[in-house]
Amino acid sequence: MTSLHITRVRRRRLGVATAAAGLIATLLTAGPAAATPDPGDAPAKKESLSTSQQAEARAAIESGEIPGVDEIVHSDNIEHLVNVPKDAIKGTNSDLAFQGKYAFSGNYDGFRILDISNPKAPKTVSQVLCPGSQNDISVSGNLLFLSTDSSRNDNSCASTSQPATEKSSWEGMKIFDISDKSNPQYVAAVETACGSHTHTLVPDGRNVYVYVSSYSPSDTFPDCQPPHDGISIIKVPRGAPEKSAIVNFPVLFPDGGNPGAPTNPGVSKTSGCHDITVLPSKDLAAGACMGDGIIFDIEDPEKPRVIDRVQDNVNFAFWHSATFNQKADKVVFTDELGGGSAATCNEATGPKRGADGIYDITGKGDERKLVFRSYFKIDRHQAAHENCVAHNGSLIPVEGKDIMVQAWYQGGLSVWDFTDSSKPEEIAFFERGPVSATARVTAGSWSAYYYNGYIYSNDMAKGFDVLKLNDKRTDGAKRVRLHELNVQTQPDYRR
Repeated sequence: MTSLHITRVRRRRLGVATAAAGLIATLLTAGPAAATPDPGDAPAKKESLSTSQQAEARAAIESGEIPGVDEIVHSDNIEHLVNVPKDAIKGTNSDLAFQGKYAFSGNYDGFRILDISNPKAPKTVSQVLCPGSQNDISVSGNLLFLSTDSSRNDNSCASTSQPATEKSSWEGMKIFDISDKSNPQYVAAVETACGSHTHTLVPDGRNVYVYVSSYSPSDTFPDCQPPHDGISIIKVPRGAPEKSAIVNFPVLFPDGGNPGAPTNPGVSKTSGCHDITVLPSKDLAAGACMGDGIIFDIEDPEKPRVIDRVQDNVNFAFWHSATFNQKADKVVFTDELGGGSAATCNEATGPKRGADGIYDITGKGDERKLVFRSYFKIDRHQAAHENCVAHNGSLIPVEGKDIMVQAWYQGGLSVWDFTDSSKPEEIAFFERGPVSATARVTAGSWSAYYYNGYIYSNDMAKGFDVLKLNDKRTDGAKRVRLHELNVQTQPDYRR
């Protein structure tokens, strides 16, 4: 047992008080302008535990094996500064984006803009009600982008659910003008095949390209027909977003991608991508595409070219997201085993499933290859009813080191070092105990990102958390300042 693990065990038996910030809330209703969910990133849901399951949960809490309900535990080198609960927007919290002194929080019911100029006391600036799971969010200049991945009766923010089997149904990208953060305006919408589960921005001068990831087609869906082996690319003129339009649908898997079961039992069949991360300074992108992981060239943002592709048919069930290191000679892929609603951080699942896969990128140009090195997974076992699996994270820009912070749903967040890609090591953590000891609730940190000296986490159920890392191994990152951060559009921190 390492010294860090000893600290974990001790600290997991100590409660730490939570804090809440005051809110200045303005609920805005924006004017007008399913694809199958994951298997994952499901909205919060509640299911009662059996009597025996409740007894098991109580015993685990009483023994100190897991924290108590809503109890906060963390390593000594991380400080929880504040929690801002949900306000007018009550749905499931999703992704985060940042610009200047603002954080933008996606939610299945819309989005919230927070002023984080004082990270210890964030203030809500505005809230926009615009339902449409999962409302993946990003910003660029005066534009905000929002993914809609549930079939709606129209593209307005007042839309209602409508079966994807109906031709008139809509899902895709929404675009807002955020030049006035207190009053965002809905300015454009673009329908995309199979909706938009996630999206990634590729800035290009006066235009912004949007890579739209979606999947799970069906012969019964008029706007989401198989095969669906690529991504939608939208071109957005910054000065005229109302002219946004799809300019290409490149096929990334001409052979159809991973066939899934029965050829590869327990592995998702590839029918599109879940998420893409781009490194514009290197004209490079990494795609986490259900049953496949890929890297591709984006020198021409309208015509991406696949360079290499890998599969892991033993331990990866669903390739979910990707993160490059600063030198672009490594990429971390995550596996969302169980789709985000299952309890996979336990001894039975083991350390290699529902984990991160660390790959070195060898060679140059079109000869670059992805070479597997190791897995990383938190080893703090969670309760049998706590959803926990690898999810969204970002680099912490420490010169000469590869360190990132990552969300693990009810496993909290982990800060870990993969400088040696064969021997990753956790260096800090933060987590809450289960949301309930009597019910199975989908909750926990969806995204945990480092921005301008602080860690920000969007908890699906509990709201917006701000944390501070106090560790000499990461102190150098505090000197790095960005004006804008969309984690899936990675900056070149070495410039």
